[in-house]
Amino acid sequence: MEKPSPVVQAVKFLFLGIAVLLVIIPFWSVIATSLADQSTINASGGGMVMWPGSGANVDAYTAVLSGGVVTRAVAISIGITVVGTLLSLAATAGLAYWLSRPGALGAKPMLMLVLGAILFAPGLIPSYLVVKELSLLDSLWSLILPVLVNAFNVIVMRAFFQELPKELFESAAIDGVGAATTLFRIVLPLSKAVLAVIGLFYAVAYWNAFFNALLYIQSSDKWPMALVLRTYVVNQTTIGGEQAAGEVLPPQLPLQMAILVIAVVPILLVYPFIQRHFAKGVMIGAVKG
Repeated sequence: MEKPSPVVQAVKFLFLGIAVLLVIIPFWSVIATSLADQSTINASGGGMVMWPGSGANVDAYTAVLSGGVVTRAVAISIGITVVGTLLSLAATAGLAYWLSRPGALGAKPMLMLVLGAILFAPGLIPSYLVVKELSLLDSLWSLILPVLVNAFNVIVMRAFFQELPKELFESAAIDGVGAATTLFRIVLPLSKAVLAVIGLFYAVAYWNAFFNALLYIQSSDKWPMALVLRTYVVNQTTIGGEQAAGEVLPPQLPLQMAILVIAVVPILLVYPFIQRHFAKGVMIGAVKG
């Protein structure tokens, strides 16, 4: 390919810069508002600010993290995300490896079921009844087990496994290596890119788990971060027991923005470590031959 002309490069740079600003400016406004005091917010008309002002403080973060509600919710979300992502990766990799092997017993009927799961998602009421019959209501496992395997992720990982050189599997078969050993000693070490991308998809889904928590979790002391965030931002209320007697909470808007920052930052910290795998992973199955 020929090198783009300076004009084309300038246009690309301009559009890329605009796209970056469209992402950064709202996030910066959230951070600035979380650090602003009441006088700065009043000066802006009671809404979001672009600069915290001379009275910038961390009172909102102190109030949020010292109350125990948000810290407990963060711990619950981290636990759900870590455990759920590991279990989902294990189940997805095992199922995808089975479906990718030619002549595997029952692979074709199972592949049809997986494809059917993509086309026909279960309804809300059947899902709730299944969770209820399994005695998972008000249990954190209700946020993991019903969504343990994503059919789309299975298809993506299966496509990656099918692209691995057949000679590796033939050599393993000649040496008498079993299927489990082949998966753990050969396939998975060569699949870091797809594991990183699928793991990111699962981790983001578990971290942002909101609707299932709203349906299945009744006890507020088991709420994940996403549900606590909704209580503060959407309902504009605090959870009982957070404010001590005589304690004055920061303004509502900085409090909401501080919780929003706490909810977003963990995923932002994880992404740079798997960014180098992301470009390769999202192209899986896109090019043949």
